[in-house]
Amino acid sequence: MKILVTGGCGYKGSILVPLLLDDGHEIISVDTQWFGNQLKEHKNLTNLKLDIRNSEDVPIEGIDSIIHLANIANDPAVELNPTLSWEVNVLAGQQLLDRAVRARVKQFLYASSGSVYGVKEEARVTEDLRLVPISVYNKTKMIAERVFLSYENKMKIHCIRPATVCGVSPRMRLDVSVNMLTYQALKNKKITVFGGNQTRPNIHIKDIANVYRHFLNRSELSSGCYNAGFENISILEIAEKVQRKVDCEIVVMKSNDPRSYRQDSTKLLNTGFKNEYSIDNAMDEIIEQYNSGYLIETDSCYTVRWMKHLNLSCET
Repeated sequence: MKILVTGGCGYKGSILVPLLLDDGHEIISVDTQWFGNQLKEHKNLTNLKLDIRNSEDVPIEGIDSIIHLANIANDPAVELNPTLSWEVNVLAGQQLLDRAVRARVKQFLYASSGSVYGVKEEARVTEDLRLVPISVYNKTKMIAERVFLSYENKMKIHCIRPATVCGVSPRMRLDVSVNMLTYQALKNKKITVFGGNQTRPNIHIKDIANVYRHFLNRSELSSGCYNAGFENISILEIAEKVQRKVDCEIVVMKSNDPRSYRQDSTKLLNTGFKNEYSIDNAMDEIIEQYNSGYLIETDSCYTVRWMKHLNLSCET
């Protein structure tokens, strides 16, 4: 299969693309490479440094499936430059998909977000609940879903709503909860938790990569949205898990963010997908990488910090 992966050099893409190559696919990766390029050369990989806002430059002919990962990720990063975020997260994707329809691409896999639900009182957050996005980031993801699903009569559209991703990647992120708290413990021997009772769903980075692979192999599945999150756990519980692995202190601070929700992924599991990894696996990997000297903290591990460095903020 010939697959276009946007954001192929990102946190998830750097794990997913090598797996797709191992599966025998021909891959075109399109990425601005703002955060670098950790993809190794491969005979079946075309690695393009390209901004998806220049949609006409994205090679689309002969593509069977598109995995659309490229986006401005998380609330603080989007708030730096909302206009840029709407252009990247919504408009560029729509233009890409419109070209894909004309080129007779068969499947479009979209990396949405579990945050589209907003704050929910329900114990189980399922795909049929009403979306009430709060932040600009949430709104870009919701609108993109609606735009992409408007094409479902022309190709298969699978919108994946991941929980918070954790684990080691060549393009490492230390600004997501499990990774951040584990690294704090290793570096500072202290974890700072704001609030702590907020419950969030999580998913290991290898599991989310396997979700995309699953849908590539099951392209007959109905178009629509699918949750992808398996461990619903509070921030304090994450910190306590880390503390059992790393000798450290936990400091709890007051928080103005009381949001909690538990993502339910029964719909995904009913398609035959089985998750294989856990938060504990992610922590163990981070600890091993840190102790062996392979995990190096740089500004590019923090999305907001690096975007400011690249002058991508409205403030600059």
